[in-house]
Amino acid sequence: MQAVVNLDADVEQMLRRKVNDRNVDFDAALNETLRAGLSAEKAELTRRFTQKTYSCGPEKIDLTKALSLADAMADEETLRKMGRAEQR
Repeated sequence: MQAVVNLDADVEQMLRRKVNDRNVDFDAALNETLRAGLSAEKAELTRRFTQKTYSCGPEKIDLTKALSLADAMADEETLRKMGRAEQR
């Protein structure tokens, strides 16, 4: 299949260097470069994300009932604010 491709000047220069360095024709250099780029793009899309984790050391407080504690503290603060409002 024949196709007309318009290349930016810098891309053409890079391909011409590849033609000279590898002693291949321009079409072969273009196809090789496109295959490499498209393969790398596909590999990048399928690469699995892994989150890096770090040890923070042993627990300093028991967080088993942290939500209950937070609720209790919020309730105390609400009651404290209501007490101030009633005193006005």
